[in-house]
Amino acid sequence: MTTPIAISFVETALDAPRDFEGKIAVFATGDGKIDIGTRRVNRLTKGAVARLLESDRWGKVKEGEGFTMGFPAGLLANALLVVKLPRRPSVEMARKAGASLAKFKGDDPLLVTAGNITRIDQMALGLALRAYSFTAHKTADQPAQGAATIMCSRSDEVSAAAKPAMALADGVFFTRDLVNAPANILTTEDFAARLSDMRDLGLEVEVLEEKELAKLGMGALLGVGQGSDAPSKVVVMTWNGGEKEAPLALVGKGVVFDTGGISLKPAAGMEDMTMDMGGAGVVSGVMRTLALRKAKANVVGLVGLVENMPGSNAQRPGDVVTSMKGDTIEVINTDAEGRLVLADVMWYAQDRFAPSGMVDLATLTGAIVVGLGHENAGVFSNEDVFCNAFLKAARAEGEGAWRMPLGAGYDKLLKSPVADMQNIGGRPAGAITAAQFLQRFVKDEIPWIHLDIAGVAASKSDRVLAPKGATGWGVLALDRLIRDNYES
Repeated sequence: MTTPIAISFVETALDAPRDFEGKIAVFATGDGKIDIGTRRVNRLTKGAVARLLESDRWGKVKEGEGFTMGFPAGLLANALLVVKLPRRPSVEMARKAGASLAKFKGDDPLLVTAGNITRIDQMALGLALRAYSFTAHKTADQPAQGAATIMCSRSDEVSAAAKPAMALADGVFFTRDLVNAPANILTTEDFAARLSDMRDLGLEVEVLEEKELAKLGMGALLGVGQGSDAPSKVVVMTWNGGEKEAPLALVGKGVVFDTGGISLKPAAGMEDMTMDMGGAGVVSGVMRTLALRKAKANVVGLVGLVENMPGSNAQRPGDVVTSMKGDTIEVINTDAEGRLVLADVMWYAQDRFAPSGMVDLATLTGAIVVGLGHENAGVFSNEDVFCNAFLKAARAEGEGAWRMPLGAGYDKLLKSPVADMQNIGGRPAGAITAAQFLQRFVKDEIPWIHLDIAGVAASKSDRVLAPKGATGWGVLALDRLIRDNYES
């Protein structure tokens, strides 16, 4: 997998910038105040930093961003970045500054003089996340990526504080790699193998094959994958880091490629459907993070892995399948397949683990993109306290999330003349009727959140903390939810 760049934390050495070959970054406040490290760099560059801070150009630099000087006199470095940042930045601003460092750094070694700025661990997280690059399938030699060294006060304390942040970066990278991977590489077999490899981190990983899924009665999930040569699977990842309390369950939709099945999607843009396993990717990244940081919580992650293809044995519109719960479902549209996968995996999670709460994630509907665009995931829940805890975590981590309604009035849109329900409710309120469908597979006593991440799992343009492509949305928010509410 893609590994985060190497970041080390050392005590400030004032003469280190003089002979450093690579790139150097220093900091100044909006009103031009600088610490001892920046003052030394200013003297080495014969006052160039001070001239910048006294100029109109500094006023135009936004907080968290910087001004670049190429080949600064008095230094061996090929570039110097002066970042505008208060001494006590917010988490969001510290991460933004880290992202600015990553874009400035490129592949060169980077030396950062951070002094006694607070939240350096969050700055390092922003640096790591924005430095991500998916090059697994490029044949040209990729340049070696230089390391980043951050000089700061109390470097041992900062290094210790940054360890959980680096575990988060690793988990986000794992998610991004999965979502970015092409479908001929990330098959259901390959996906399961990558998750099985995380046993080395201390996770318990169990792979349920088709025969066992059939014995369990997962007719809804198996129906989705029956047109593909790729075997359908359910992978169960268990992290027991807490006491004897019931686990939190995370459930992810893992459609490794979605053609729409017999209800075939238009050709234009179908290549994007490699990301239709985004929910499973997020669950996998969260479980990796928990294992890496040795979280003191009990969490189980379950992903349903299928491929939705229009083969000769493919599910047809009008077919009726029986879910593990026992409810029958008329399949009106084979392109509404994710909810069929989730229905069975969610029921299995509740039956086997009796979780304290359950969160499912899926790139489920285009309707949520129409409603919320690419800034927020849709959040649906049957329990206010649980939902508010997640929304608070998402806000704290800067991951957009917006609560959407549920209600019995939408259920009539799912009525079927031949089965207990049908799998779509038509164009009106498409994201809501999908959530209403899923709620039928949630036991009354289980607090539940459904996250429709169709608009946020990947981006067509660069974002503050992610380059174009998979974002890893959800890993930060769910890890925060667990840290704040489930760690013993």
